[in-house]
Amino acid sequence: MAFSTGSRKMSSEINVTPMIDILLVLLIIFMAITPVAPKGLEALIPQSQKPRAEDEAVVLQITRTKTDQITYRINDVVVRRSDLPERLQAVFSMRATKVMFVKADKDLDFGPVANGIDIAKGAGVDHVGLITPKAGQ
Repeated sequence: MAFSTGSRKMSSEINVTPMIDILLVLLIIFMAITPVAPKGLEALIPQSQKPRAEDEAVVLQITRTKTDQITYRINDVVVRRSDLPERLQAVFSMRATKVMFVKADKDLDFGPVANGIDIAKGAGVDHVGLITPKAGQ
């Protein structure tokens, strides 16, 4: 009950002084038990100028030769279709991000492109992007 002078009426006001004291004690306790995180010196790590092999984008190029043969290239290295799954598995076995891009001739049917994407998915590629003629130029 609150303290009042001069009248004999009952007062229903709450005395908040003890609550503030409890709040301050709890605040001091929580500040004392909170561990202080050690902070070291900030240092910049030198970055190499040469990109690492796993930082380079993997591009599967599907082209048609003049004799209507379909050729596959992984980053400008010619690969036979039978060797394509093993080569892609070897490339993506040590990578954390399994992203590959497909670039094909504009007059090529979608069948060989879909086949290349299917082989890549079977080799463990998570995401496949298509390079369009405007983006590739």
